[in-house]
Amino acid sequence: MALVSILTRSELVRRGLVRVEPQEFSKVLSRTKDPLVVVASGGWFGAKYQYLVSYKGLAFYTGSQTPLVLPTGCEVLTAKSIRIPG
Repeated sequence: MALVSILTRSELVRRGLVRVEPQEFSKVLSRTKDPLVVVASGGWFGAKYQYLVSYKGLAFYTGSQTPLVLPTGCEVLTAKSIRIPG
């Protein structure tokens, strides 16, 4: 069972939060063995999908209007929401 920690804004800045386009996020996933991907969906004006994964000490985040196809081997944790500072 994977554990997810809540990070404060300063911890995210210190550890490194990287916003990327969905295509770049998919590239990061392809480089990661058995990644844990946190996924949230929702939105006021239509569906919006958010994704978060850790790779080499950095947290990578992307948002998309359509669901991403995740590679085989991903462990998916569905969250109610993902809040990214800034």
